[in-house]
Amino acid sequence: MLVKRIIDLSLTGLTVVLLLLPAGLIALLIKLTSPGPVLYWSDRVGRHNHVFKMPKFRSMRVGTPAVATHLLSDPHTYLTPIGSFLRRSSLDELPQLWSILVGDMSLVGPRPALYNQEDLIRLRTERGVQELLPGLTGWAQVNGRDELPVADKVEFDAEYRVNQSVWLDIRILWLTVLKVLRREGVSH
Repeated sequence: MLVKRIIDLSLTGLTVVLLLLPAGLIALLIKLTSPGPVLYWSDRVGRHNHVFKMPKFRSMRVGTPAVATHLLSDPHTYLTPIGSFLRRSSLDELPQLWSILVGDMSLVGPRPALYNQEDLIRLRTERGVQELLPGLTGWAQVNGRDELPVADKVEFDAEYRVNQSVWLDIRILWLTVLKVLRREGVSH
């Protein structure tokens, strides 16, 4: 656990320094293209089912219902002018580095559930997944991401819980980079 935290802080600190200028540019573009705040803070379920505030660059219009994107009747109507690009490129996720720095998240772990995803939270609790810090990326993300049904996501999360190691985390981080570059499994 200590080794994982040291790796999280080291890699996240380096990433923040490298991405400070691009993140500033993204923030400016959000502000110039749509009214509202640059960041969207959503209530997410973390370790031990504790709810925390997780930041993302805002890709949806102010007033969009707080549900998983696939549950919206027509998600594209809620996107900001640069929202689709932010989501396809996964750049909307960059502010979550803050959540890693403050200890609410890790680089690798199960993606944090929305507070109202009761089915996902219940299944994760039944499988002991709630014992893990949620991650910026995870085993489920590199095995299907947004395309996976909830039960399959939980199965991958439980598999990660049993097999977690520094080497598996490195593998997941590498596979995440490949998935993001190929824009695989992303909900637009």
